[in-house]
Amino acid sequence: MSEFDDFIDGFYPYRKQSINYRRIPDEPRDRAEVLAEIKAMARAEDSMGDEGRVSGSLYSGDHEHYGYLGEVFAQFSHANVLQRDMYPSATKFEAEIVAMVLDLVNGDANACGVVTSGGSESLITALYTYREAARERGVTKPNVVWPITAHVALDKGAHWMGIEVRHAPLTEAYTADVGAMADLIDDQTIALVGSAGDYGHGLIDPIEEIAALAAERGIGMHVDGCLGGLLWPWAEALGYDIPLWDFRVPGVTSISADTHKYGYALKGTSALLYRDKDLRRHQYFTYPDWPGGLYLSPGLAGSRSGGLIASTWAAMVTTGRSGYLSAARGIFETATTIREGIEAIDGLQVIGDPKFLVAFMADRDDLDIYLVNDALKKAGWRMNALQLPAALHFCVTRPNTRPGVAEAFLEDLQSAVDYAAANAGTPAESGAMYGFGGTPQGNQTINMLMSGVLDAMHEVAPE
Repeated sequence: MSEFDDFIDGFYPYRKQSINYRRIPDEPRDRAEVLAEIKAMARAEDSMGDEGRVSGSLYSGDHEHYGYLGEVFAQFSHANVLQRDMYPSATKFEAEIVAMVLDLVNGDANACGVVTSGGSESLITALYTYREAARERGVTKPNVVWPITAHVALDKGAHWMGIEVRHAPLTEAYTADVGAMADLIDDQTIALVGSAGDYGHGLIDPIEEIAALAAERGIGMHVDGCLGGLLWPWAEALGYDIPLWDFRVPGVTSISADTHKYGYALKGTSALLYRDKDLRRHQYFTYPDWPGGLYLSPGLAGSRSGGLIASTWAAMVTTGRSGYLSAARGIFETATTIREGIEAIDGLQVIGDPKFLVAFMADRDDLDIYLVNDALKKAGWRMNALQLPAALHFCVTRPNTRPGVAEAFLEDLQSAVDYAAANAGTPAESGAMYGFGGTPQGNQTINMLMSGVLDAMHEVAPE
């Protein structure tokens, strides 16, 4: 078999195991047969995550929990929450999700929010809100300022909406350089952004300083808590030293926090929260002159699934404060074990001061962190590979807190470092294209390749 065939089989693993449909079958297939096929796929694809060998991605890992949420989802899977006259329960579920998250992030009586389809929609919607609000003060060429570690969904939203992005560098602590952010602000700046914590390194930017800067300049300040927003409150309750990042900070005007991550809801839901309703109203779309009737929508989405909103509400009320606190305790203790183990391995350096997501890089030139990743992959681990600088991270979730998982990872990590040292100079499989980055020609090549991958994701497997 050729390397090309190996690649195709890796990308389309079911092409030889199941029927590949290019048209609707003439006769309906047996439901039980189809369900059995789907269950087999799910079991196979969940196996690595269920063993706790995956960074991030699976936040609960409790299949009884998933099954229960699936039952709740089924009650409203057909419901469109646009039609509140038919499904008024959506108002209860959505409003109470927002209220419960606001309580965690210390929103006051004026604070408000919406439920979105995930972190990307929350971030993009926040940008839209700030752009529309800034129009009222005469901004015509909007720009935004955030550190280079801010989530790339923000760049995507800015690209779609014609907003200029001004990226600020990091400090030696790998958090936002607030002085550099200040230098990038002008009279067309609509908002600043900080992370709590950022996707790459799991670190909290100096939110108090960024928010003070935003308040001084009279602009908005969004805190991206999509990843850590529903974990930090429990860290504080457990006695960890967590800097202020939420609505207790004057100048913070909006926050995003994903309920489908450490809220343990089904994919995909997120909460986008505002300090007051005057800001939130800028994200609304209303149209009174359409022949189809009066149209109103809280954001980008039109039809939304009542099942997701109901199951998110159910996830929160059935987990309860005690359940979240217990899960957080295991996550932070496991992350500490992993961090201390990495720090004890010669050749590796932990990035910043992480609490639940531990990023690490090589601290010497002869050690390729992507070769380390190659060896970890062969040992059955799935890490997240980073760049600028080259690094890996382990985002600790509930499946990783199983007894023995952290210790097994550290043992395999030491072996992976030994492998990388012994194979210095060998091109890494998991980082083969990295060297093209940083130049216009290299980035153009990478963009073409990534576009090709997106094409492949939307095509039927080749014969």
